[in-house]
Amino acid sequence: MYMMAKHLHLTAVALSILLFLIRFLYGQVNPQFLQRKWVKIVPHVIDTFLLASAAWLCVILAQYPLVNAWLTVKVLGVIGYILMGLLALKWAQTKTMRWIGFTGALLCLAVTAKVAVTKDVFFL
Repeated sequence: MYMMAKHLHLTAVALSILLFLIRFLYGQVNPQFLQRKWVKIVPHVIDTFLLASAAWLCVILAQYPLVNAWLTVKVLGVIGYILMGLLALKWAQTKTMRWIGFTGALLCLAVTAKVAVTKDVFFL
């Protein structure tokens, strides 16, 4: 069960990141791309699997946010990624702000990945 949940989670992570990169970079060249129906729906489907597999892993491992520090930091990193992604894809009015959001999202992803791999909140 653990390996199935882990592989589902990591696949959803990879697809979510890949789709974010495609949406941002292609959206810089062709902003109308972000208005396509599948571009609006598919990320939510992938992120639903991502969240469900994360919850499944928490139950399997009996480790939970607000109980385990590394998992709390990981959840905060994901929230930061979401907010920065919204800045990059929706909220920003200028290209500079979109790139700041994109860079911030990637930084949040890097921190989240590092904490996930090391299970250490003091990774610096």
